Amino acid sequence: MPSRPWFLPLLLGAMAAFGPLATDMYLPAFPAIAAGLPAEPAAVQVTLATYFAGTALGQLAYGPLADRFGRRPALLLGLLVFTLASIGCALTGSVETLTWLRLGQGLGGCAGMVVARAIVRDVTTGHDSIRLMAQLMLVMGLAPILAPSLGGLLLAVADWRAIFWVLAGYSAGLAVLCWFALPETLEPERRRREGPLGILLTYARLLRQRVFLGHALAGALSTAGMFAYIAGSPFVFMDLFAVPPDRYALFFGMNALGLIAVGQVNARLVRRVPAERALAVAQAVMLAAGLLLLGAAATGLGGFTALVVLIFTFVACNGAVMPLATTLAMASQARAAGSASAVIGTLQFGVGAVAGALVGALHTGTALPMAAVMAGCGVLAPLASRLTRADRGAA
Repeated sequence: MPSRPWFLPLLLGAMAAFGPLATDMYLPAFPAIAAGLPAEPAAVQVTLATYFAGTALGQLAYGPLADRFGRRPALLLGLLVFTLASIGCALTGSVETLTWLRLGQGLGGCAGMVVARAIVRDVTTGHDSIRLMAQLMLVMGLAPILAPSLGGLLLAVADWRAIFWVLAGYSAGLAVLCWFALPETLEPERRRREGPLGILLTYARLLRQRVFLGHALAGALSTAGMFAYIAGSPFVFMDLFAVPPDRYALFFGMNALGLIAVGQVNARLVRRVPAERALAVAQAVMLAAGLLLLGAAATGLGGFTALVVLIFTFVACNGAVMPLATTLAMASQARAAGSASAVIGTLQFGVGAVAGALVGALHTGTALPMAAVMAGCGVLAPLASRLTRADRGAA
């Protein structure tokens, strides 16, 4: 198994942080972008959807590339695409061009997420994988806390284009760092040589494996619950309960800290508790929080305090569910870690995008749509895990 430098968790976390950075940093700039291009607010919101689409689709390409040519070439290609797209976003003069360039950012930035998960599988197994995944999430968890504030600070001293220049610099700097410091973790003898048909067959094989698919779907559904929270919480907090923007950012950061804290506790508990059992317990707590949240939103019992506490509990549980489900899904995929990582990431963003769209489509002027989608994800995640039991029983 390849050696693991001490700084690897930080580097992998920085690679995987593209998603929240490229998503959350420019959210405070929506009004400025609409005024500066100029464009309708709805057209600016579409640029977020195209980024998610690029992130979901791009992972399907980077997984096979990472398995065939190695982790470093796939990562460096993605960083190049992200850097060029970010520069284009900073220079664009129309919202239509910005929309396409955001798609390019998604297509490039997703390489970091795919390669990070594949490297974890390359250099660790078992409990070590869960601990490294938790360390990676610790670094990733800081991004959604810091990104909106960083975007706001940039807007205080410069225009919205500065946000994309910073993203371009982040990507270029990380590319230089990875070029000199990141070792190649996939040995030549372990690389796959399939053509396009072989790639499709690999994906088909992965989707037929119940252990892999069940855990991948369980992680994707828990992530989708977070997407529903991200999509619905601005309206619920700021419009429905008149929470000021600065306090909303505080609640947002508090939930992210809860996710980080649970992830670190989980990394220590798995030394004594089997990963499958830990996942089942975390899913049960998430399910309970989701159903209670639905009840509180439907009846008004407990008011705003109940919503805050239950949302915090649901989001924090992701700190255990996501690394456990991902590690268990990747455990048997040493020969196709890149492709497996791509499927996991595509499911996360694909199912998450559906969850976010449902929150908007079900809008009723209450907290009920957000709570219903979160509760639905909490119910479906343990059902997805049941797929793995049948496969293990047959084996």
